[in-house]
Amino acid sequence: MLNFSHSKLNFLLAILIMLNISCDLPQENKNKKAKLPTGEEIKEKNLSVATFAGGCFWCIEAVFERIEGVEYAISGYSGGDSSNPTYEEVSSGNSGHAEAVQVYFHKGTVSYKELLEVFFSAHDPTQLNRQGPDVGKQYRSAVFYHDDQQKHEVEEFVNEVKSNGKFDTEIVTLVEKFEKFYPAEQYHQDYYENNPQNPYIQSVSRKKVEKVEELFESKLKEKYQKD
Repeated sequence: MLNFSHSKLNFLLAILIMLNISCDLPQENKNKKAKLPTGEEIKEKNLSVATFAGGCFWCIEAVFERIEGVEYAISGYSGGDSSNPTYEEVSSGNSGHAEAVQVYFHKGTVSYKELLEVFFSAHDPTQLNRQGPDVGKQYRSAVFYHDDQQKHEVEEFVNEVKSNGKFDTEIVTLVEKFEKFYPAEQYHQDYYENNPQNPYIQSVSRKKVEKVEELFESKLKEKYQKD
């Protein structure tokens, strides 16, 4: 029989708890990638595109899915060097990609600035290469701008946030030119909705989603509004 001291037992329990709630753990080995909307669909529905990274993509995707005017929010990977990375490659921290969410939205219903407001409320932009229990460059805070207008808006927004004193410490969110977005494996899509009993969803994601639902109640899709 193993004989652990009380302090060692507490240490082991702490490690197990962190492992159980970390988004960094690979789930089932499902390699089927999600599909992005086609160029024809984007044109037909007159959709604009934005890309954000702010920690675990399960959280950020669920947040944007709730906003009126968002047609799709798709979890994936952006900002790295390799092509078509897998979740295991990204979560190892070696591919250079960040867990990201690509948002397809109707600009007439929700503006890019409003999406920025939601994004900066859904995560902590002062944490460098981490969000809560998720640590590594793959969890960095970043906005990938698609054109000069988005670049201008996000830089202006960050300056506003810095000047209004909302955060006590330095904002470390990167403003990076968008290069490529790779959709994540299918089982990552709608993970928040499909896995409500997952320990990470309950202990980390839910708090972020509920915060956004409270702050942006008037901007929520009807099905997410409280009675």
